[in-house]
Amino acid sequence: MRRRATDYRRPVRRRFSHWICALLGLFVVAVLVLFVVHHIHNEDRVEHPVHEDDSRMERVVHEKLNLTEEILSATSLSRQLAEQMTLAKAYVVIAKEHNNFHLAWELSSMIRSCQLLLSKAAMRGKPITLEEAESIISRLSSLIYKAEDAHYDIATTIVTMKSHIQALEERANAATVQSTVFGQLVAEAFPKSLHCLILKLSADWLKRPPLQDIANERRNSPRLVDNNLYHFCIFSDNVLATSVVVNSTISNADHSKQIVFHIITNGVSYGAMQAWFLSNDFKGATIEVQNIEEFSWLNVSYAPIVKQLLDVGSRTYYFGENPNIEPKLRNPKYISLLNHLRFYIPEIYPQLEKIVFLDDDVVVQKDLTPLFSLDLHGNVNGAVETCLEAYHRYYKYLNFSNPIISSKFDPQACGWAFGMNVFDLIAWRKANVTARYHYWQEQNSDKTLWKLGTLPVGLLAFYGLTEPLDRRWHVLGLGYDLNIDNRLIESAAVIHFNGNMKPWLKLAIGRYKPLWERYINLSHPYLHECVTS
Repeated sequence: MRRRATDYRRPVRRRFSHWICALLGLFVVAVLVLFVVHHIHNEDRVEHPVHEDDSRMERVVHEKLNLTEEILSATSLSRQLAEQMTLAKAYVVIAKEHNNFHLAWELSSMIRSCQLLLSKAAMRGKPITLEEAESIISRLSSLIYKAEDAHYDIATTIVTMKSHIQALEERANAATVQSTVFGQLVAEAFPKSLHCLILKLSADWLKRPPLQDIANERRNSPRLVDNNLYHFCIFSDNVLATSVVVNSTISNADHSKQIVFHIITNGVSYGAMQAWFLSNDFKGATIEVQNIEEFSWLNVSYAPIVKQLLDVGSRTYYFGENPNIEPKLRNPKYISLLNHLRFYIPEIYPQLEKIVFLDDDVVVQKDLTPLFSLDLHGNVNGAVETCLEAYHRYYKYLNFSNPIISSKFDPQACGWAFGMNVFDLIAWRKANVTARYHYWQEQNSDKTLWKLGTLPVGLLAFYGLTEPLDRRWHVLGLGYDLNIDNRLIESAAVIHFNGNMKPWLKLAIGRYKPLWERYINLSHPYLHECVTS
């Protein structure tokens, strides 16, 4: 066969060459894309935990930030700001003292800015940064320097601050005295409800002659002088308080019909006291009410205390403008003859051999008749001692700088409590305790041996004649002490509301008041109208 010429031959066909190149190019591009994506993904997986850890650590730092510790830190900006603020406050006072009110205003403004920044730091839980604090620190430093340059130096600062401290102390002392005076006034004030009760009962006494007839008949009752019975005495002008003492004593007695109560009051309350105890039932107990104004023997010639209480100079001394008299000693009860009547019990009840004296601010919680069988070992007065605390010893009540006192008494002798006392009247008459009381009252005519009250002279009159009783017979302090152990109160035969916070007053301690209120007969119409309304 004849071959064609070269020029006329058909070219060889190159199939798929362009497609192959395109595919290869796409493959390369895909590989590159996959490589890049894979690389970025690996970086994310590496970097992401780092960010998580950082944020977690940041949260931990925020949670653990304590601004108090920050302020106490010697290197913190918070402490620097706090110290500058304290100094600035001192210079505010000094600037005002020197009438530089503009500087005082500028310092006060920066103090507020400083307080605001510290508050923000406390709220967000992050330390104060230098950028935040720099301007305030710089401005405060400039103002403090300005204050120092105005001759408000350290010496001036110390003198000024001392004078301010002294002024504040004087104001605090004045406020304390004023508070004591106000408290004393409240304690002395007779509540309107008790006035109401006395008025209603007094009206009954005057309008109902049969009550007076019954009272006259009971005056001669043989039970009043029967030494086989249990005799108690109360000297008070408070009808409601006396009623609580009588009611609580009888309610807790094993044999209430063997109890005799001797009540002495003043002329104002006599009719009300009679009407109350004649109109109410007290479980068969015998109750006698007497008027102190009927004791003709209690006069100036016999009793030094009567002369002293009537003396205008004594009243002026205690209730005039005398700065040396403590507010608590201005209580009118100290110049009430009823308060001193306890020293005349043998004269009032000449036929009795033993008696228990009760104050009108006590509540009886247990049977007191076992007191009458106690052996007083020849002593006159059975009482609970109060010297568990050092301030209840003789030297706290009496003036031992006076030789009359220091030569006869031990300053560390243990004091005891009036308010629940068992008296052996036979031993009393034998020791002539009332004469001893008169002697010491006369010695104290110039009021230098002791302050006002009956306990100091009682400590003198019954010195060496007092038998200490178990503490559970008489627990004191419910009129001023908020923290008496409940177990001690529960175990006590008598609880005593001595102090200004009497249970019939609004300022009574709420924790103890129910102990007193449970012996009030609220069903009585007068109590409902006067006391509970």
